[in-house]
Amino acid sequence: MLCNFSPIAFSIAGINIHWYSLAYIFGILIALQITLKLSKQFGDIFSAKDINDFVSYAICGIIIGGRLGHVFFYDFAYFLNNPADVIKVWHGGMSFYGGFIGVIISTLVFCKLRKISFLQFMDLWSIGVPIGLFFGRIANFINGELLGKPSNIAWNVVFADGIHRHPSQIYEAILEGVLLFCLMLIFAKIKYIKIKGLLCGVFCAGYGIARFTAEFFREPDSNFSYTLLHITGLNLNQYFSLFMFALGLFVLIVRLKDAKHTIIAV
Repeated sequence: MLCNFSPIAFSIAGINIHWYSLAYIFGILIALQITLKLSKQFGDIFSAKDINDFVSYAICGIIIGGRLGHVFFYDFAYFLNNPADVIKVWHGGMSFYGGFIGVIISTLVFCKLRKISFLQFMDLWSIGVPIGLFFGRIANFINGELLGKPSNIAWNVVFADGIHRHPSQIYEAILEGVLLFCLMLIFAKIKYIKIKGLLCGVFCAGYGIARFTAEFFREPDSNFSYTLLHITGLNLNQYFSLFMFALGLFVLIVRLKDAKHTIIAV
C-alpha cells in the first residue's frame, strides 16, 4: 500500500488545518464526552463543570509536556540548533511520555485548586485517554512519521522513502487505542473493586505492555535509541514502557493493599 497523504486536511481562509491538529481536537472532545458519561459510575462526585474546566489544563499539559518530551528525549541536538522549531507542533513530534508527565502536573494543580481527589479524578479521565491515543496514531500514519521496520508482509505500507514497512502506527492505534480502551471500559463498567487509583494503575500497566509490544515493529526515534537497541536489544521507548508498566503495577499493589482488598460488586 502506497501512503502519500497530505498532512493538511483542509484550508479555511488561507489557514491550513492539519490532520495532527484534528486528531488532538477530536481525541480530546470524544474523551470529554466519555468522561462526562462515565462520571455517574463514580457517584457524581465530580461536577460537569469540574470535568469541562479541566480540559484547558489537560490541553496545556499535553501540548507543553508532549513537545518538551520530544525535544529533550528524542531530538535535543536538532532543537538546540533550531529553537524556533520547538513551537511547530503541527509538524508532528510529540512524546506520549512527556505529555503524560505534563498531564500529571496539570492534574495535580487543578485538583489542588478545586480541592478534589487527584487519584479519583485521574481514574475518571484515564478511561477516555486511549481514544485520544488512537486518533494521534492515525495522524502519525497520515503524516508518514514514526515509521515501522522494513517488512515484506502482505499488509506492508510504503511511505516517501520507498521502503516496504510494517504499518506500526496502525498497530499502535489498535493496541494503545482500541484494545486499551476496551480494557479500561471493562474495569469502569464492572467496577468490581472500588479503590482510588485502580484505573490509573490499569491504564499505566496496560499502556506499558501495549507500547512495549508495538515497539518491536517500529524504528527507534533517535540515535540514542538506536544505540540502546543494538547494545541491549531494547530501544528507549521500550525502557520507558517498562517503567510505565512498573509504575502501574506499583500503584495497583499499593492501592489494593491500602484498601485491604475491599471488593464491592455492582
